Parts: sequence; structure tokens; C-alpha cells
Amino acid sequence: MLILAFESSARPASVALLRDGSLLSQYSQCSALTHSRTLLPMAEDMLKNAELTIGDVDLFAVAHGPGSFTGVRIGVSTVKGLAWAANKPCVGVSTLEAMAWHGLAAGGVVCPVMDARRGQVYNALFEIRNGKPVRLCGDRPIALEELAPQLRELESPAFLVGDGAAITAKYLETVGIPFRMAPENLRWQSAWGVAMAASEREPGTADSLLPVYLRLSQAERERQARLNNAERS
Repeated sequence: MLILAFESSARPASVALLRDGSLLSQYSQCSALTHSRTLLPMAEDMLKNAELTIGDVDLFAVAHGPGSFTGVRIGVSTVKGLAWAANKPCVGVSTLEAMAWHGLAAGGVVCPVMDARRGQVYNALFEIRNGKPVRLCGDRPIALEELAPQLRELESPAFLVGDGAAITAKYLETVGIPFRMAPENLRWQSAWGVAMAASEREPGTADSLLPVYLRLSQAERERQARLNNAERS
């Protein structure tokens, strides 16, 4: 099976091609350009260099959240459009689960963390078993003060991955909780992880592919606050 995967949930953007679990190619950027300008050109260049076309792809995959509201929307919209146009199946996977695949060599418990702002991180915990990450809890927005006690209870230090790894490590140091930090090349989100996670999922259709945000956007929170204030007045 040939999988074309997209990752645009944070500042880095990447696209990957996997055939039957083997990485054919991956294209990554971490530039100031918006993902709406980079994702499709990256995919087109990668397919061209691999001497493949969209018609050769068997499954489209995307990190459907959590993450940047804009980035997730761009990634999901891109894959929905490709799947509709090519009449091919697609699948959305958790950004956190995709990142957990970066901890295969480290083993133990992998702790993906994304900076969710407002004093929180997006997080889930996974344990590497039989060559794949096994989920220990659901995706959640969580304060570092709440996450830290869970990591303290682990039998061995958690392996931190994700764009929130640095702020998480800094906090864990202040409270004396040991951890393992992923090296730079494994720390950031990647389309390879998306493709690996997608290979474990049942394919769906473009109609069923939806973003997963975990919490309201800033605009929605402000609107809700205005409504609440109006009701009280």
C-alpha cells in the first residue's frame, strides 16, 4: 500500500511517502511560509522525484489534531480535496499518536507534548510494546502541574517529544522529575509518524474526515465570554 501523509499541525510542515511500511521519501520545512503555500508543492515535488502520481496513491493520511487551529484545518482540507478528486480513501490520525512513533528506539513510555498556550500542553502517554506505541490515555489539554505527578509515578523516565518538550523539560527540572529528551531530529512532528499511525487505522472517506481540536479556538472562547457577560447583565 502506498500512503501519502501530511503533517501541518504546528510550525514544521512535512509530507511523506510510505510503501508497505517502508519510507520512500519525506519532505520537511520549518519556514515562515503558511502551510497553505507549502504542503501541495512539497507533495507534488516529492511525487515527481519518486516518479509517481496522485493516481498511484492508495491512501491519504493527515494529522487531524490537536494542534494549531489553522494548521490542522489546512492539512485536513488538503487531504479531503485530494481524496475527493482522486476518489481514494483517507484517514485522520492523532498528532500526538503520530509523534509517539518517534520513540520506538527509546522504548518505555513516550510523552508527546505540544504547546497549547494558556499554561497547558496537548498531551497523551504511550508505551512502546512489540515495536509500536500503545496508548495509555486519551488526548487531552493538561496543565504541566497536573502532568508532572503522572510522570513521577512511572517506573522509568518518560521520553519527551513534540514542540512542547522544551517547556515541559524546564518545568520537570524545577520539580525534580527525571525525563529523557528526544534529540532535535526526532522531537518535531513528522509526516512519517502520521503514515505509520495511519497504517494502524481503518480507512475512511473524505466526508468522514474531520479536524479534532480538543478545545475552543480563541475566537470561540471570546464569543462565549461575550455571551456569558451578556447573560449576566
